[in-house]
Amino acid sequence: MTSQPTLKTTGNSPGDPTGTPSSGSTDGPGGDGSGLQAGLKNRHLSMIAIGGVIGAGLFVGSSSGIAAAGPGILLSYALVGTLVVLVMRMLGEMSAANPTSGSFSAHADRALGPWAGFSIGWLYWFFWVVVLAVEATAGATILEGWIPAVPQWGWALIVMVVLTATNLASVGSYGEFEFWFAGIKVVAIGAFIVIGGLAVFGVLPGVDSDSAGLGNLTEHGGFLPHGAGAILTGILLVVFSFMGSEIATLAAGESEDPQRAVTKATNSIIWRIGVFYLGSIFVVVCLLPWNSESIAEDGSYVAALNSLGIAHAGQIMNFIVLTSVLSCLNSGLYTASRMAFSLGRRGDAPKAFARTTRRGVPRNAIIASVVFGFVAVFFNYEFPDSVFLFLVNSSGAVALFVWLVICFSQLRMRRIIQAEAPEKLVVRMWLYPYLTWASAALIVFVLGYMLTDTEHNGRTTVLLSLLVAALVLAVAFVKQHLAGRGDGGAARAGARDGVPADGDSR
Repeated sequence: MTSQPTLKTTGNSPGDPTGTPSSGSTDGPGGDGSGLQAGLKNRHLSMIAIGGVIGAGLFVGSSSGIAAAGPGILLSYALVGTLVVLVMRMLGEMSAANPTSGSFSAHADRALGPWAGFSIGWLYWFFWVVVLAVEATAGATILEGWIPAVPQWGWALIVMVVLTATNLASVGSYGEFEFWFAGIKVVAIGAFIVIGGLAVFGVLPGVDSDSAGLGNLTEHGGFLPHGAGAILTGILLVVFSFMGSEIATLAAGESEDPQRAVTKATNSIIWRIGVFYLGSIFVVVCLLPWNSESIAEDGSYVAALNSLGIAHAGQIMNFIVLTSVLSCLNSGLYTASRMAFSLGRRGDAPKAFARTTRRGVPRNAIIASVVFGFVAVFFNYEFPDSVFLFLVNSSGAVALFVWLVICFSQLRMRRIIQAEAPEKLVVRMWLYPYLTWASAALIVFVLGYMLTDTEHNGRTTVLLSLLVAALVLAVAFVKQHLAGRGDGGAARAGARDGVPADGDSR
């Protein structure tokens, strides 16, 4: 552990209080460009924030949660959603005070020490490059069903190459693609909620569904047909579908007004989760009995659309899921590369990762991330039940680790910000520190409960994730020890005390 770091003004001009990178910012030693640049527009950030909470897991994974908890799955989503709102509030407080491409990893570096920033940064990078392989395979499966002339591995290669090219072009290209991907998801879920809601209350023209109604919440074994314990099981099945809500805080560092973008994303998280998650799942469990065979066979959203007699419901949902997959791929590559870039800035990754092109793109970080993604795709096809299964399980609990680190970072960063720059507390965590401690306790409880779960692979996921985390922590402490013995220790301490974590002039 190092001494408590300070939060200082780092080069912002009086007329630039937001911390937006200046045109003269550099990317450090060995850089060939001008650092990350403000290439994301406000509309991009708004849609990234909205779309970030709508993952493909909502569409394809909700059926297992409904089967496990019945209508009580609404409580599971509500509890996890509340946790995400609280964690995002903490992250918003820190990121609004100091927008950075490293987000929670950079905050952990300052608040808890280099070991924390190093460890959580690399674990988060690992999580997203594995997600690249999972999503590329899921998208390829849908595309092969439409155009079987191209093999599945060919489609996986195509979508990875196209989205890599998009990210390499400019951050604006990423933002534009994500704007439309997220827009399709938002419109689709909004239409589903409106149409399904009208059917639930019996006022949808041309539809006379015998199965739809609020009675489905209580008539088939009760609201909690498997008992109150099923709520916890439901939490285990839905918690990982919320991963991605933090992407807006990473992207804010490349926006026109980082502080405003973070504040807006943080303040809107409540209605985003309430509408898109709770709203859509509420419609699903009201349109059909929770134990309907069609939910298990076709998936919850397809079954709900089929119950309304909507033609080609399966293909419509495949298109929406494909859009979500491409959105997740696009954002996953962006997120992994920016985390690698931030790690390179802080000396926690090869310096080459911190180099940017003249368009402000961290090319080496993108290429390294996508190469690992390609390797993971290969493992998925050649060793799906061994190597790839290990990769998926060992990264599965990273979301909870990230949230836990955010909690502990915020506990200390609040004191640092209040002491050094209280005017930067434009977003404040509610009931600090009590809700922060309560959130951390809930995360630890969920991890502990997962250790008792053998039916849904929870124990394996936690144990393998802890194994990987322990290995990364060991590397972090060895690195910190070696740095402390050389000149790098003093340089790193100075960087943590006075220089932005990702090195941009802010």
